[in-house]
Amino acid sequence: MSLLLTNCHLISPDQNFTGSSILIDKGVIRKIFAQGDALPSADQVIDVKGAMTMPGFIDVHCHGKSGVDFCDAQDSAIETIGIDKLKEGVTSYLPTTLTLPEELLVQALKTAASYTARGVKGCKLPGVHLEGPFINPKCLGAQNPEYVREPDIEMVRRLAKIYPVKKVSYAVEMPHGAEFAAELAAEGIQGSCAHSGAKYSEFMAAYKHGLHALTHFCNQMTPLHHRDIGLVGAGLLHQDVYVEMICDKLHLCPDMIKLVFSNKDLNHILLITDAMRAAGMPDGESSLGGLPVIVKDGAARLASNGALAGSTLQICDALRNVYEITGLPLEQLVRTTSLNQANSLGLEKVGRLVPGYCADIVVLDEHFKVKKTFVDGELRYEA
Repeated sequence: MSLLLTNCHLISPDQNFTGSSILIDKGVIRKIFAQGDALPSADQVIDVKGAMTMPGFIDVHCHGKSGVDFCDAQDSAIETIGIDKLKEGVTSYLPTTLTLPEELLVQALKTAASYTARGVKGCKLPGVHLEGPFINPKCLGAQNPEYVREPDIEMVRRLAKIYPVKKVSYAVEMPHGAEFAAELAAEGIQGSCAHSGAKYSEFMAAYKHGLHALTHFCNQMTPLHHRDIGLVGAGLLHQDVYVEMICDKLHLCPDMIKLVFSNKDLNHILLITDAMRAAGMPDGESSLGGLPVIVKDGAARLASNGALAGSTLQICDALRNVYEITGLPLEQLVRTTSLNQANSLGLEKVGRLVPGYCADIVVLDEHFKVKKTFVDGELRYEA
């Protein structure tokens, strides 16, 4: 069935046009029409009334939402997340694990396989993101120290047989950390440094073996210092390194957000949520990886020590925050919500509103609130 979206304020990487129309057929964008062009007939026509129309967002780092977590390892949990992420304009996401025993990770990945096999009408799951358990026990953040272990490519391979593993976040200074980067690259998996106390020299050892990404940039990693630039310095110095950013103005203050966007290649910045189960929920008690969490004023912190425990952020709000803080044009910023994620993971035909690309589309009002979300040309959420 063909679909025509009319009166779009089309915002795609390097494109910003009002009065546009988008013809979609069989889940693919077939043609973009400029204002004033003659429009074809279609089985369905939707007038978006001048609203911002962007490529659907891709969240490569999300643990949970709406009271559930991917690592609950329940079909109902991953289904809830996949459907509710549509409300923030996400059309694809990587369910993200925690530092847990392999047997629990196996059960979680089985739910991802079940979600896709059942054809749930939510976000697409191109793969999963393993955050841990290969992290530095001195840089836990909100990860559970009981299950930390050394990098193990065989474990990753076992998990990837259940459902594709697209990204592994680990501490490069762990034993054989540099070699692990090469092993991941050989499997077509993106290695990313996280929960790490690595010196710059240790980062460079992994970098030379193919690691070109940093997870939740600036959080739980070595800061910039004039005697050793650490991981923060590495992310700023090496323009080809992808950096995830939690732009809730809490994990990163506005000045830090402005600093990164002023000095980092925009093609290598990924907006993420790092959302946990309390996202989309009222303040109160919650949990992450079995650890008690208190959420107050939207900030999730471990009850034991006050450490940040993921976020309650939504991608649409992250984009609004960055737009307000940096003042950069949306046709530049929009690549940080989808195209960069796609490029970093090797996903094809997503992240742009151009002919031949998947019709993964989000429609937002002037306040960045999501009005409609289309996945493969199908309207799956409407406010």
